[in-house]
Amino acid sequence: EEDLMKILKAGILAPSAGNIQPWEFIIVTNNETKEKLCEAALGQYWMMYAWVIVVVCAKEYESESVYGFRGKTLYCIQDTAAAIENMLLAVTALGYGSCWVGAFEEEEVRRILKIPQGVRPVALIPIGVPAERPMPRNRKDIFSVIHFESYKGLR
Repeated sequence: EEDLMKILKAGILAPSAGNIQPWEFIIVTNNETKEKLCEAALGQYWMMYAWVIVVVCAKEYESESVYGFRGKTLYCIQDTAAAIENMLLAVTALGYGSCWVGAFEEEEVRRILKIPQGVRPVALIPIGVPAERPMPRNRKDIFSVIHFESYKGLR
């Protein structure tokens, strides 16, 4: 699908540490596999309504080979998160709905999709047509989360 390719291309345009681009995307449309992913996602069966679930993975070994432990445990996750955010923005711009699903049994997702060690599933991104228009969510006031020059303590 053309729109899916636009969404994935938005993901690969994200910045990454050292331009390593440690992401991989597994496209899931098979209903049996989607159901298994819903089970692994702690019973979030609403994802079955999505026409696709994109499983975004981080290649830990690539970031680790350049940046060591910090690359494996932080940079590849940050990089992949940037790709996910780009994808979610593209999803919305194209008129679809989605959700960043991070609550899942990682080893079960790894087993279902035959993901090798060194590649970590970071998020499930179900994409579909929203049943209703979501209400805007409350956001914190900008001045409750910014500090000037140094951290000024808990608020």
